[in-house]
Amino acid sequence: MADFRLPTPLSRALTATAAGLMVGAGVVAAPPAHADAVAYLVNVTVRPGYDFANADAALAYGNRLCDKLAQGVGYSDLMAEVKTDFHTTDEFHASYLITQAAGELCPAQIGPLRDSAAGYRPTP
Repeated sequence: MADFRLPTPLSRALTATAAGLMVGAGVVAAPPAHADAVAYLVNVTVRPGYDFANADAALAYGNRLCDKLAQGVGYSDLMAEVKTDFHTTDEFHASYLITQAAGELCPAQIGPLRDSAAGYRPTP
């Protein structure tokens, strides 16, 4: 006959700990986000106003933004640069390009970008 014993408090605690470790290991082992150049190109070349000469130019610009983010250049400096480069004062227009670059080309920079954008106030 099978031996069916009721679990003891210790066995319940060990089971809960093991289950927690397995779940935690799954979270820790999650793969990093990957760059998606095609999504970036679709999002910034279809949207009017950027007028990149071609896809290579658009991708190069986005990668330069990523390089600057990796070097610690702050959101306000990036905003000023993009507005100057595209001869615009449109906050959304500049912000869209920066966030598309970070989100699609260098997702590891999303956190630092958010941190540097905290408290950002547009220049009058």
